[in-house]
Amino acid sequence: MWKIPKTTEYPIYQQIIALIETHIQDGHLLPGDKLPPERDLAALLGVNRSTLVHALDELSTRGIITRKQGSGTRISEDKWGVFTGRKTNWRHYVSQGAFLQATPYLDKMKLLRSKAPDAVIDVASGELPVDLLPEITTPALSWQTFLSEESSEDIAGYKPLRATIQEMVAQNYHVTTNLDQIFITSGAQQALFLITQCLLTSGDAIAMEAPSYFYALSLFQSAGLRIYALPMDHEGVKLAELEQLYRKHRIKMVFVNPTFQNPTSLTMSAKRRQEFVALCSKIQVPIVEDDPYSLLTFDESEPPELLKKLDPDNVLYIGSLSKLMGSTTRIGWLIGPAAVVTRLAEARQEMDFGLSIFPQVLANHVLSDAAFGTHIGWLRKKLQQRRDALIKHLPESLQYDVPQGGFHLWCRLPQKDWKTRDFDIFLEQQLLVMPAFLFGIQESAIRLTFAKLDEADAPVVGERLRGILEDE
Repeated sequence: MWKIPKTTEYPIYQQIIALIETHIQDGHLLPGDKLPPERDLAALLGVNRSTLVHALDELSTRGIITRKQGSGTRISEDKWGVFTGRKTNWRHYVSQGAFLQATPYLDKMKLLRSKAPDAVIDVASGELPVDLLPEITTPALSWQTFLSEESSEDIAGYKPLRATIQEMVAQNYHVTTNLDQIFITSGAQQALFLITQCLLTSGDAIAMEAPSYFYALSLFQSAGLRIYALPMDHEGVKLAELEQLYRKHRIKMVFVNPTFQNPTSLTMSAKRRQEFVALCSKIQVPIVEDDPYSLLTFDESEPPELLKKLDPDNVLYIGSLSKLMGSTTRIGWLIGPAAVVTRLAEARQEMDFGLSIFPQVLANHVLSDAAFGTHIGWLRKKLQQRRDALIKHLPESLQYDVPQGGFHLWCRLPQKDWKTRDFDIFLEQQLLVMPAFLFGIQESAIRLTFAKLDEADAPVVGERLRGILEDE
């Protein structure tokens, strides 16, 4: 691991920098990993200690490592493994770009999908499969009709759709809101992007759940934000840790996915929700509540109480249709104070990120159709059946909590302390899973998604998992 490639193209200290950068990019060094002591590392590399110190000084200046007397040298946790190391010429600009490049593990998954599509079983993809999409007819509208609907649109979106969402949120969640507080977006990620670009400033500190799919989103790094992990227990985010993060780093905003959370499927308890919004109100830290799964509860009870309902003024609520109607449905919405909605809408207009009238009209038609409620009930049952089929065949050595909604099953692996490279064994067995390191944590765990799982494949998933774990 600590062997410098034989080259005379660059000075030795730059070769050391490149070696450490490569190990970070490949996932061999993760956020928080401790490097060997300087004297030992110099010996491993076969270089003078002064040369090593020169390289470490530059890496520290660029924020890639942190050095603290008494604690040693560690890979920086501020950016949670998002590497923006320096290269040369165009490679320099490509690698310096703020948006994440695909990780080697995800590249391998993509290659395996293309090479052996019939042999691979995919329990990694978090998208709704074609066979679970709603069977709702689209309206027979002419081109002229679509164009005429543009008169019902302003910078915050198509007014009839906003009215439909207003009614849906009131009916499903008992949250009362005004039209000027609803902003239509082309999916949840556009809402998140606009929040990071317009409500936060480069260098601001934010907190988000760990683990969380948020760590896979480049938009936080593109805004130059400092990201801090917010640990969770069985009830949700730990409040003491949140307050400590606020005191230490002056957290400006908290991002959470409190209902059937991705990847853990954990739902924040009612008590913790109350305490969480109370704490954020006390320290005056706004909450962004991402809520793609709450309608997909399996026990047919009402969805858990939204954070938005508990504190309407301090919570920005984000909803979307992608988990209900498929990923091609690029419609989401943000509900927040009217001043925030206006600011985000104006910013989108200035960026020329206009939203087409076509998907908005179609989304309004679907949400207004009585068949949509029937589809949600049917979708819940199908997802529950697929969850049960998967759990039935899992090895006993896996530990997990049975999810009560959503798409995902979070499994803790037995026996050893798994490293990033160890997860390649799943690919070797043609089984696509999402390892914990992709969600910002270093744990021996995987996310299995049952939404796309053909029930006939469930026994094969169990068999392959059993073979992998028994071999270990």
